[in-house]
Amino acid sequence: MPLDYSKWDNLELSDDSDIEVHPNVDKRSFIRAKQNQIHAERQQRKLQIETLKYERQINDDLMKRISGLLNALKSHAAEAETRNPAEVAFQAVMESAGNPEDDKPPTRPEGVHAQVEQPPSYTKMMATLLDQVNKALDEKKPENRYTAMVDEIGDHLSKVQDLQKQLFVKLAELEKEESKKITSEGIHTGFDSSFVAKSTPSTSGANKTDESKVELLNPNFSTSKPDETKTSPKTATDEDDDGEIEASADGRKFANIKADNYRESNSFIGAHPHILSEKETDGILVMAFDAQLDGKENFARQCVHQALLLQYCRALGKDGVAMFFKRITTKGHQAQAVFYKDVQDTYYRIKNRAAEINAQRAAEGGSGEGVEQIQLHAVEPGTEIKIRIPPENSEDEGEKKGRQIFEAFTPEMRKALETGSLDKVNEVFGKMKVEDAEEVVGLLSEAGILSLEEQIIDATTDEGKKHLKEMEEQAALESYADDPE
Repeated sequence: MPLDYSKWDNLELSDDSDIEVHPNVDKRSFIRAKQNQIHAERQQRKLQIETLKYERQINDDLMKRISGLLNALKSHAAEAETRNPAEVAFQAVMESAGNPEDDKPPTRPEGVHAQVEQPPSYTKMMATLLDQVNKALDEKKPENRYTAMVDEIGDHLSKVQDLQKQLFVKLAELEKEESKKITSEGIHTGFDSSFVAKSTPSTSGANKTDESKVELLNPNFSTSKPDETKTSPKTATDEDDDGEIEASADGRKFANIKADNYRESNSFIGAHPHILSEKETDGILVMAFDAQLDGKENFARQCVHQALLLQYCRALGKDGVAMFFKRITTKGHQAQAVFYKDVQDTYYRIKNRAAEINAQRAAEGGSGEGVEQIQLHAVEPGTEIKIRIPPENSEDEGEKKGRQIFEAFTPEMRKALETGSLDKVNEVFGKMKVEDAEEVVGLLSEAGILSLEEQIIDATTDEGKKHLKEMEEQAALESYADDPE
């Protein structure tokens, strides 16, 4: 049987020994730079694939909800001819609402959109879509608003479908490119474990379970999946995401209105229509989150109620405020159950997340883990930060001023500086607030206590030789990057 060696054509070697380079370029440095380039491109390609898969998953779920809303609106088109179109649209929105348990988008993989906040819930996405539709209808002013709304939502669905097609094509290209090359990551061990039947007969029923045990040929093999040991990424309600969102003064006043006082809420919105914005909804939800962290459960629940009230009024369009309060105050109306369930589910998500954060804070305690700190380190390779304390009896004006600054420091900081150890100084910085530490760093610079000097390496020791070799390799890489020819 002839052997097919064609698969070896796809091997991607990053350290070829027969590679030829320019005489002025170090061959080892060039090979190392080539390795780094190949690995960086491979990692970037994998990250792009993960990102596209995640985006397609989000868009698939969003298209299901848009299609559901569109079908509900079309099924009630005949009713819109005889009833108030806004009422019919409200009924369609309620019917197309999905399962609250599936409202949260899936957790994004590690590294995907790391610089962007977690995507909002699908309910919030749909509310934003309806905002855009109502805004477009207000500008076009069609004769039949209901039919125009159906067409506008259909246009949005088409846009998402076109985007999915583009993502599919791009993903196919990247996966094809990834599969072209055979790498070490594609090599898998054929057999890591095996079932061995024991020959020892069991003497009782209690020992029968021992016969079906799996004996591993490789004792270090773990039956757990690798993904199970990884730390799960932060959830969508990460406390850092809420730092720049804040309700306005009117938004805070609205949040303080009791949840059951719909008359006052309606009057307040009529007098302050500008609070019907997504920013105010988010700001009041942040107030709910902060209140829950402080243990103010009743106020947190009230804030959630008021925030979702604004969201529902905004999502129902031009006559949404009147429509919402009419339905929510009608005894036994279906809209009440839908709205109250949404409030309850949202509140419990906030409550659970707040409990997790409070538990994490309690576990961290005073250790300083996870707290932002100021630490001093030399950034430039081959340099180090030196500590020089101004002498006491110097006649130099600059040193006199530096000595005064030094003596104004806390005893703990002065003691750490006198040791001349940067690690001791960083220990003191670790116990300080960031603002105070930044001020001390400025004073240290003003007093001339810190200076950046070239590091002296003892090349006679093994550690010094290793450090020197690393610096030479780094310099060679930087030289190649500046002049690859």
